[in-house]
Amino acid sequence: MIIIFFCENNRFFAKFSHVLYKFTGGGYPQPGEISLAHNGVLFLDEMPEFKRTVLEVMRQPLEDREVTISRARFTVNYPASFMLVASMNPSPSGFFPDDPNNTSSAYEMQRYMSKLSGPLLDRIDIHIEVQKVEFEQLAERRKGEKSEDIRKRVLIAREIQRERYKDLKISYNAQIGPKEIEKFCELDESSFTLIKMAMEKLNLSARAYDRILKVARTIADLDESESILSNHVSEAIQYRSLDREFWNA
Repeated sequence: MIIIFFCENNRFFAKFSHVLYKFTGGGYPQPGEISLAHNGVLFLDEMPEFKRTVLEVMRQPLEDREVTISRARFTVNYPASFMLVASMNPSPSGFFPDDPNNTSSAYEMQRYMSKLSGPLLDRIDIHIEVQKVEFEQLAERRKGEKSEDIRKRVLIAREIQRERYKDLKISYNAQIGPKEIEKFCELDESSFTLIKMAMEKLNLSARAYDRILKVARTIADLDESESILSNHVSEAIQYRSLDREFWNA
């Protein structure tokens, strides 16, 4: 079983700590991997293997889409609008909870998961738990949806967003702020009740609430729906598995 959530480039893995120092310390700051991934994708493989202090530095760039470095004589801002994609195992052994040899306990798994702070997870839009794939599923020859068809839907959704925000300095849903969320992410009564229940049951933060609305807006765009419906909200909530009680127990 693997857990995947938003984050981005493999060479980043070995060099990140060193490069991070270059744009957060030292007398002559230089753009690091976060800024080099500007307008692109930054992939972190085995995210909990990074030092927690290194991961925490990403909180500000993920929120502000830029890196600010202050020194005694000057302040430098580097652009850092990137898509963050990361992967991790649910435990150090990688087999929990389907481990026949019981090599990882629930405590070890929770200790491993705790390397990722709540504030950092709050800034990641989608968390997906991927279950173990059985042999029958691997062996079957049933084909999924073609990439070309998926690409067409994505391009249509991007055009919808481009038209929606044509008078604003915004290109897509991930960039909208509180004012735009209030205007473009209105909910009907059933959707409002659904997200209210999720907020109370999962004890979600205000930031997670905004993220759910933005993801729901994107799902609605992929459906070419002008309004956000309850099924869009429900799907967006399902994409925050790391907020659930199981992971916070």
